[in-house]
Amino acid sequence: MQIAKGTVVISKAGHDKGDFQVIMSFDKNYAYVCDGKFRPLEKPKKKKLIHLKVTNTILDEKNLQTNKLIRSSLKLFNR
Repeated sequence: MQIAKGTVVISKAGHDKGDFQVIMSFDKNYAYVCDGKFRPLEKPKKKKLIHLKVTNTILDEKNLQTNKLIRSSLKLFNR
């Protein structure tokens, strides 16, 4: 499983199951994800890596600067 900052993931568990989110940071067992709406940059969600399905998409660093840019980038996946 290849993960990096900006990787788009799908939540496999929890109240946000099925939602697209982006990884902001990570460590050995956890990732901090946000979606720009319910989980803004100021308060990312701490999720276990086993509860995330990694996609092959990594967002550019400039798309991770504001909540609005994250929402608009993830909107392409929610269609």
